Amino acid sequence: MTPPWLTLRQGTAPLVVSLPHTGTEIPAEIEAGLVSPWLARKDADWFVDRLYDFADDLDATIVRTAISRTVIDVNRDPSGASLYPGQATTELCPTTTFDGEALYRDGQAPEAGRRRATWFDPYHAALQAEIARLRRMHPRIVLYDAHSIRSEIPRLFPGLLPHFNIGTNGGASCDPGLQAGIEAICDATGLSWVSNGRFRGGYITRAYGRPGDGVHAVQMELACRAYLAEPVGPVGPGTWPPAYDPAYAAPVAAALARVLSACLAFGARAP
Repeated sequence: MTPPWLTLRQGTAPLVVSLPHTGTEIPAEIEAGLVSPWLARKDADWFVDRLYDFADDLDATIVRTAISRTVIDVNRDPSGASLYPGQATTELCPTTTFDGEALYRDGQAPEAGRRRATWFDPYHAALQAEIARLRRMHPRIVLYDAHSIRSEIPRLFPGLLPHFNIGTNGGASCDPGLQAGIEAICDATGLSWVSNGRFRGGYITRAYGRPGDGVHAVQMELACRAYLAEPVGPVGPGTWPPAYDPAYAAPVAAALARVLSACLAFGARAP
């Protein structure tokens, strides 16, 4: 039985869309130990689920958690190994925001074991089951991990992040032809893009991208200004998140629809 916090749409196309960071729900017993509920939701991938609402029409399989990444980050290595050694990042159960602000009051540090069993493991069980189901139907599939992040976070990266950040773990998680096709679509928008820059793909991309086994994984990290009227500089409760405007987001949503269509076409071709 699918837990109430987990959204699972089962499609038949050779495409899984993972939405690991769009959730904002925080159980009351965890929220009680936080410095600020707003800080705890600050680093959500705001409105990314709305941005990709066209994925239903593509008959994609969609896996989404409603639980905030502050509770547990389902895109982190559960062993605790850093995805980006030597660079600032956040943990399986984050204790700070991306900007380095403390999330928990003194003496309220998170305990990861129960959280992993409650939320992390079921999310990954659902991903694994859907990948296996679709692989029984198709000789190869694409796992597309959808994300966003504020455009300017000095603790994580210098200057402005490119609009489109494509992560394939240095080319190890997908066929080079798929990566090149996505790059061409991003380039055609006239917006900035990079592959395997600051964001090379998180745990989901790295754990499940196995091109030799017919599973091709790609992470797309969008700078928020690509689809939101993002304020410049530091943000606060009065300015973040900005309202979602479908008209403002439409050009990038159209480009992302072409990206997912390219993923479908790739999956449908005989390997």
